[in-house]
Amino acid sequence: MKSPLVRDEDPAEYRIKPRAPKSNPRVPWVWITVLVGMVLGTAILFSPVAVKIKRALLSLRAPQRATVREEKDLIRQIENRLRAEWEVELAEKIAAMKKQMEQAEVAPLEDPPVPPAPPQGLAGVDVTTLRNGIPFYSEVLAVPGGVASRERLDQQSYKAEYKLTFKMPTAAKSIDELKVGNPEIDRMLPKLPELLEKAIVSPQFHTLYQNKFLRIKQDANKLNQVLSKHNLYDLETILLLRDTTTKRRVFLMQSEMDVVSDGSDGDRMPVMPPEIVDSTNYQPFTSYGWKKTTNVPNPMIAGWEKRIKLAEEELANPATPPARQAWLRERMSYLRRGIDDMKSRSFLIAEVDPFIVIPIHILTAKNDPYAPRVGDYAVVIHEGKIYPAIVGDGGPSFKAGEASLRLARAINPSANPYRRPVSDLKVTYLVFPNSRDAQRSAPNYPQWKQRCEQLLSEIGGVGPGFTLHDW
Repeated sequence: MKSPLVRDEDPAEYRIKPRAPKSNPRVPWVWITVLVGMVLGTAILFSPVAVKIKRALLSLRAPQRATVREEKDLIRQIENRLRAEWEVELAEKIAAMKKQMEQAEVAPLEDPPVPPAPPQGLAGVDVTTLRNGIPFYSEVLAVPGGVASRERLDQQSYKAEYKLTFKMPTAAKSIDELKVGNPEIDRMLPKLPELLEKAIVSPQFHTLYQNKFLRIKQDANKLNQVLSKHNLYDLETILLLRDTTTKRRVFLMQSEMDVVSDGSDGDRMPVMPPEIVDSTNYQPFTSYGWKKTTNVPNPMIAGWEKRIKLAEEELANPATPPARQAWLRERMSYLRRGIDDMKSRSFLIAEVDPFIVIPIHILTAKNDPYAPRVGDYAVVIHEGKIYPAIVGDGGPSFKAGEASLRLARAINPSANPYRRPVSDLKVTYLVFPNSRDAQRSAPNYPQWKQRCEQLLSEIGGVGPGFTLHDW
């Protein structure tokens, strides 16, 4: 019986098959495990964020063609994002605790009012809209019970039932559906309607929404703030296309555009603003990196060394609790690893380099010939303009549609790290799988444009009156 997935030569009969390695041998799982241990270090076992990091790492499926360096870069990106997420959560909890203590100090001492005796049965229904845009229906029901000492022991006397529902979206597939977000896309890419006739929906589309479901379920179980409705429905489609003549594969994703502001490179930007250098949230790395070409130090090193010094001073204080000491030692180990990396390698800079971000579960998808990899060439289409770029970083596995600040500002000059350039699902990302250069190097924008033009010509080229953006 023929598989419902497709044959290698035609996306209409898609069959995911193993990708032949180029030069790097397949990385055995056992060595990946060793690598993960080396990267994270044994000290991380004592960190409050260890459980999150472990869960994320175990969920990855490493690509056969990835090098050891690529694996380390992607693992580090996961660690960076989880650390930032945890530290923001910790800061919010500390701020809330301080506010509560301050209010307790100034609150007047008053006798509480005596409430009237409640009737035997009470019920109240309320409907409100949560901050993330979700309509919330709540009902509180009071029923007659026994004495308080008995009800305190009964597990069923005080309980909550929480049910959250959402509709799983269907991927856009027709040219008319794509034109809702990009009305001129058929004129910009004249052969696209023909390619769509045999296109299939990527399994990664369903995987990303499954990841969203798992994320919401995890947060709902903890009564945390769940994904907003906007961030839930941030992906219109992922389609797999292939030109029957040139055999060129295309990964098409239609989404919105959030902003990434990470990255650093001492060779090209030896000085960065103090607010960035001293920031505990700014990440100096991107998944795309290359060997340094000068002796000019990365400007972020100074800020990270300062953080190590502060940690050492706190460790020297006998009053520092043991749990805090363990966290500080693990943090210092992480900072030292990052400094070593910054001394030997350069990275993209979101403020000056045009690149896109692909969910990390797609970058690490195993045996998927259509899955983008770090360094693959891409074009971004929005409102009649075509922007050349590369895949420069890996993002969360439950979120789609991210690009560097440079690319975001080209689309919308008012974009900044806290303001997305496009909120609607009107941005089309075309990635050309396996198009990355054999050797990574510093960005060469004219070369990027030329390569993207060549790749577009393999799927019919650009329509009359349209050209690629010059960076």
